[in-house]
Amino acid sequence: MLRPLAVIASLMFSAAMAVPSLAQQMDSSQGTLHVEKMADGFDVPWGFTFLPEGALLVTERSGQLWYLNGTHRQQVDGIPEVAADGQGGLLDVVAARDFVQSRTVYLTFARPQGRGAGTAVARAELTEDGSRFDSLEVIFEATPGARGGRHFGSRLVEAPDGSLYVSLGERGDRPSAQDLSREQGSIIRILPDGSIPSDNPFVNSEDARPAIWSYGHRNPQGMALDAAGDIWAVEHGARGGDEINRITRGANYGWPVISYGRHYSGLKIGEGTEKPGLQQPEWYWDPSIAPSGMMIYSGKLWPNWRGDIFVGSLKFDYISRLSGAPLQEVEQMKSPETARVRDIREAPDGSIWFASEYEGALFRITPN
Repeated sequence: MLRPLAVIASLMFSAAMAVPSLAQQMDSSQGTLHVEKMADGFDVPWGFTFLPEGALLVTERSGQLWYLNGTHRQQVDGIPEVAADGQGGLLDVVAARDFVQSRTVYLTFARPQGRGAGTAVARAELTEDGSRFDSLEVIFEATPGARGGRHFGSRLVEAPDGSLYVSLGERGDRPSAQDLSREQGSIIRILPDGSIPSDNPFVNSEDARPAIWSYGHRNPQGMALDAAGDIWAVEHGARGGDEINRITRGANYGWPVISYGRHYSGLKIGEGTEKPGLQQPEWYWDPSIAPSGMMIYSGKLWPNWRGDIFVGSLKFDYISRLSGAPLQEVEQMKSPETARVRDIREAPDGSIWFASEYEGALFRITPN
């Protein structure tokens, strides 16, 4: 049974979801685009995933998960308890590649751990009517927990082989990103049941957590696969130094030893911008754009954008398009709807969808 407040929230949400609306326009390198509001009424939409037949799941950071199918919208029951504190809460959601057969959905969230919290991953089966999760199981959590609501990271990508990559922030504890005995500040790789792949880089290292795939990350809030199956991630710097990185097995991405940013106080971070043995970013922003959400485009509707990286900006209210080798920011796609873009995804039909915190809404970009 829904709690009274949840019932009220559900009714308010349903009333607020009288969309889609008339399309607005956005100028771009591919001409004028349509930007259409597809759903609204969300309280900080953090992640979303597409399901068959046009349905979606959308997370709210405060701890609610919504099932949308045309005009039908409902709150999903059976969600794990979350630590909704600061940047923490219910975060990413991804439908498994075999969802049609398994009904499996993965969630990442801030899980309460005593007086602190840690980034966790759960898997569950969504009922046919989208009303609840069955057989929910937490398959991973970063321990020990840390206090405060900062830097949970928490994007999730399922690789073609079925393994799961999950980004974890360093929770505001900078040295932990260089400490292989803790998962904070890393990208981990696990199997769908939470077990550890035998070819992970540190699986035989006595003093390292075996789930770690790469480390030296600050707060990666975007992650995506390219056409070759390689993992890319985008992470928040401090004052400057937001980075895009191509993620390779066992690599150290430098935080907080090297950075292209500075501490918020203005003081220098670590030892400079580079050091032997530490990876350089493929691209960095200075000043910071506060990046969140990441997509690598297939080219289905816009062939000229095939392989380009799209990243949402929480600070400057645009979608960054990056292309080329070396990687460059080649376009800033901006309209009134791109305020505080939290997540960005390609739909099965090739349209581009994004979640706006400012409007609490999902938008779809299509050609003119």
